[in-house]
Amino acid sequence: MLFNSYLFVFVFFPVVLLVWYGGSRLGLQKLAQAALVLLSLVFYGYGHPEYIVLILASVFGNYLISWLMEWFGERGQKPERVYRILGILGIAFNLGLLFYFKYYDFFVRNINQVIDTGLTVKNIALPLGISFFTFQQISFIVDRMCRRASHYAMLDYMNFVTFFPQLVAGPIVSHKDLVPQFRRIGTDAGALFRRADWMQDGRSPMEMGACLFIAGLAKKVLLADKLGVVVDYGYGNIAGLDAVSAFVVMLCYTFQIYFDFSGYCDMAVGLGWMLHINLPQNFNSPYKSLSIKEFWNRWHITLNEFFTQYIYIPLGGSRCGQVKRLRNIMIVFFISGIWHGAAWSFVLWGVAHGVLMCVESLFEKLHKWVRWLITFSFVNLAWVLFRSGSISVAVQFYRKLFSFSYTGAVWELAGQTEASWNYPGRLLLERVGAEGLAAGYPMLILLLLLGLSAFFCTRKNAYESVCAREASSVKIWMLALLFTFSVLSFAGVTKFLYFNF
Repeated sequence: MLFNSYLFVFVFFPVVLLVWYGGSRLGLQKLAQAALVLLSLVFYGYGHPEYIVLILASVFGNYLISWLMEWFGERGQKPERVYRILGILGIAFNLGLLFYFKYYDFFVRNINQVIDTGLTVKNIALPLGISFFTFQQISFIVDRMCRRASHYAMLDYMNFVTFFPQLVAGPIVSHKDLVPQFRRIGTDAGALFRRADWMQDGRSPMEMGACLFIAGLAKKVLLADKLGVVVDYGYGNIAGLDAVSAFVVMLCYTFQIYFDFSGYCDMAVGLGWMLHINLPQNFNSPYKSLSIKEFWNRWHITLNEFFTQYIYIPLGGSRCGQVKRLRNIMIVFFISGIWHGAAWSFVLWGVAHGVLMCVESLFEKLHKWVRWLITFSFVNLAWVLFRSGSISVAVQFYRKLFSFSYTGAVWELAGQTEASWNYPGRLLLERVGAEGLAAGYPMLILLLLLGLSAFFCTRKNAYESVCAREASSVKIWMLALLFTFSVLSFAGVTKFLYFNF
């Protein structure tokens, strides 16, 4: 189920609010928590009921390992050894699920090319969110193995894994951040936190969450999806592109993935706030970054924190000498690339980011605008690998981009905006006799989209704006207008790009 759908906005989420706050009014906190788990599973399995079996198997498998740690650890003579053995089994269980569903076909195809084993490619469909809830549970198992986490009640643990706002595309939430909130809310004293009119620091989480959700919805529906039409056409017709149109397509994807993922992150946090559950900020204006290191401290923040805590630091981090530090960086970015997708183009994308991070100390003394230009240009060029899906397609696109040619193909790209934006304005211009302007209207719309995208990328982001001040009447009316336009655009709805990862 998508956040940006009639079913979610007008049916599913109102039911969630009714059950969540209704249970609080009736003093049925535990029942409300159980209902939230059930509704989260419905959200996850909508359209694919078989996914529910997968996530339940993952949840129960990890919970059983945690319980065995508790049971054997308290009774055994060598609890550290028991925790270590069970922790390794838990990590293997999670990685095994992830490998089968996400990497099996990729592995088999490459093995067959090298040694022709004749292994069958199964064309396994990638379950939604498996990378996210798998990493989330790996962090829990590792913390249990290292005695940094206690064994939780089943209901608290299921809410930690299945909580629907962050289930499919993050943020990757630590158990120590989320479980205590459900534990608090699950008590009689915690009923206060589940009152719809509860105030926190003089602000209403319900109001703040609604504002942030609408801002994220508008990013996704009114910017990302519109730019995506141009991107899809461009990558579907690379042979017909020239250098200018290839540049425009590249820039459109840079903004599309920004507002697509930023929109999801805003909506996820906003939904959590409306349920009085705090989720961590996962996106913080990454295109303002002056280095790749800063970029990854702003883009998918929780994924970067996961890699830092569970891979980079255990490898030695920056404490083991310059050579090993660079090695550790490259390992992390290799894993980051393969995590994003089972294709060599994703691996190369991750490695490229790692290489630049290793050498960007050479640019530290440059003016900040030069460092920004280098970082932003690199991110743009690297997104080509990310979007292409294969190295061969990326090479074809790069050839067009650096061909220094112009054939007028950019006008065909602009024409792709016609279906969703063109008719009202174009008809108005034609009626007033401005046929010349009407002919160039699609290009004006494309330039407007790119201009708005650049503007919103460089100003204070929605999360900062909502947290910084209360909503004025003007702001409320603007958000109402954005919500109306967004809902009217649901007919052309698309899934979020990070659903593919």
